Amino acid sequence: MATPHINAEPGDFADTVLMPGDPLRAKYIAETYLENVRQVNDVRGMLGFTGTYQGVDVSVMGHGMGIPSVSIYAKELITDYGVKSIIRVGSCGAVRDDVNVRDVVIGLGASTDSKVNRMRFNDHDFAALGDFEWASHAVAAAKAQNVPVKVGNIFSADLFYNPQEHMAELMKRFNIVGVEMEAAGLYGVAAEFGARALTICTVSDHILKGDSLSSADRQNTFNDMMTVALEAVLRDKGVHATEKA
Repeated sequence: MATPHINAEPGDFADTVLMPGDPLRAKYIAETYLENVRQVNDVRGMLGFTGTYQGVDVSVMGHGMGIPSVSIYAKELITDYGVKSIIRVGSCGAVRDDVNVRDVVIGLGASTDSKVNRMRFNDHDFAALGDFEWASHAVAAAKAQNVPVKVGNIFSADLFYNPQEHMAELMKRFNIVGVEMEAAGLYGVAAEFGARALTICTVSDHILKGDSLSSADRQNTFNDMMTVALEAVLRDKGVHATEKA
């Protein structure tokens, strides 16, 4: 059953997989939030785990950096392991004045400078959209947990160090809510192979203001994002979600 990039056995992955970029972050999520955890993948150090959250089966696995990397893992999870939903949980930058560091961002759609979706859509524009039901679950979970969120169009960049200095101002003009490197590719793969996907990010830096979080602050805000994602999983499974007082 193993693929070139995943050595898990059939049935090792839950229907829903949470995917951060960093495999060590996947390990942290599994050890911090899940019970009955077991490691199911270690090819190329891209660690994957399966456990339960409040009795619901959930998997978590790293996807690496960039659209090519996330596309490989997402495709194999869907087509070879029967995964139905993939939720990217990661960090992003901000450009809008009303989006600040610490904010949690939900990517309803994903623009990109990558050509991957044109390649899969016969060189036409493809609207890379997250799953609306998952987005609804995430927004409801955030409200129940008193976690402020911004929902909108994010931008998936091919280059982390972008030589086009005008891009940040252009993205601000077009109301981009967050800048990251994977969502558009993930949404394209999900659409092509019949799965559901969503991206939830923590704003770690503001590209125009120059603000950024310390390591400790990133960890605390990341925890808010993970609570939103996991409570959204419960809502998707029809399980009563917990609420903060």
